[in-house]
Amino acid sequence: MNSMTALASRSIFQDQFGRQKRKLRISVTDRCNFKCSYCMPEHPEWMNKKDLLSFEALYAFCEFMVRHGIEQIRVTGGEPLMRQGIVHFIARLQTLKAIGLKRISMTSNGHYLKDYAQPLKQAGLDDLNISLDSLDPRQFQQLTQKQLQPVLQGIAAAQQAGLSVKINSVLLKGINDDQIMPLVKWAQQQKLELRFIEFMPLDGDQKWNPADVVSEQDILNQLKTEFEISRSQEQAANPARGYLVNGLPLGIISTITHSFCGDCDRLRLNAQGEFYNCLFARQGLNLKADIEQLARDGFATNTLKDKLHYYIWHKEAGFHAIQQQAQTQKPIRKISMHSIGG
Repeated sequence: MNSMTALASRSIFQDQFGRQKRKLRISVTDRCNFKCSYCMPEHPEWMNKKDLLSFEALYAFCEFMVRHGIEQIRVTGGEPLMRQGIVHFIARLQTLKAIGLKRISMTSNGHYLKDYAQPLKQAGLDDLNISLDSLDPRQFQQLTQKQLQPVLQGIAAAQQAGLSVKINSVLLKGINDDQIMPLVKWAQQQKLELRFIEFMPLDGDQKWNPADVVSEQDILNQLKTEFEISRSQEQAANPARGYLVNGLPLGIISTITHSFCGDCDRLRLNAQGEFYNCLFARQGLNLKADIEQLARDGFATNTLKDKLHYYIWHKEAGFHAIQQQAQTQKPIRKISMHSIGG
């Protein structure tokens, strides 16, 4: 069997390391009202609105992906609630549960959530990841250039609406690592699952420095001074390593010190049709024309299938392999979290 025949015999969503892709992340906008340094460049160059894929095109692509094995879709940004029509888009995605979609999720900064939580729940959203990097109002404003209170109100509204909520906190050494204990205690009081995230090189301005990373072990060492800590369930394709803190769940996403790339089952599409097989991929696949044709014609061309198949198959082993390549090769693109989604 030659290499092309072997490739053709595989699922179009399986890579060369045998990892089957089950999750798709759709960024509907690169715009955000926050300006977190670990995500947003100092001077962002926004995508032109006329270049964004329509919700009709995004839906057509999601339908195609679900028919080929995608089971979970996460809507991201930027801040997805900044794009008009987002609730209707979630409602349309809900219809894909009839053909195999199991879960619809969203990642948000929570600022607008007070007004959107109930409509999102009614539209069919299953769960929310909400960013919250500090409970200190002054520190929160320094980190985001926004007020803390609307986010706390949004979190409360999401809970009241019956949405499953997780809190994501990115820690930066010397900036907000003093928030580890306050966030854990607050999350336990609120009965919310908290996930700490190691600072990753996704800041756009490429100022990331490993010295700024608050590692998983740093977090655990601090928690052990006040809590009983134990490992919980197996990680598998979950990005977070699970722990029990006094019996309550805590996750740590430690891409830098304990990469979960070996089990990664994620794919990503940004708002203007650039497809990425990895959050750290050095080169994407421009599918805008193919997706727009899919939306017009109602069926996928063999060209789209072949492009996806080839690109996904050649996904790299993971973050550390890509970092090693970057040390010897000229950068192809600046990687910025705000434009590709979390």
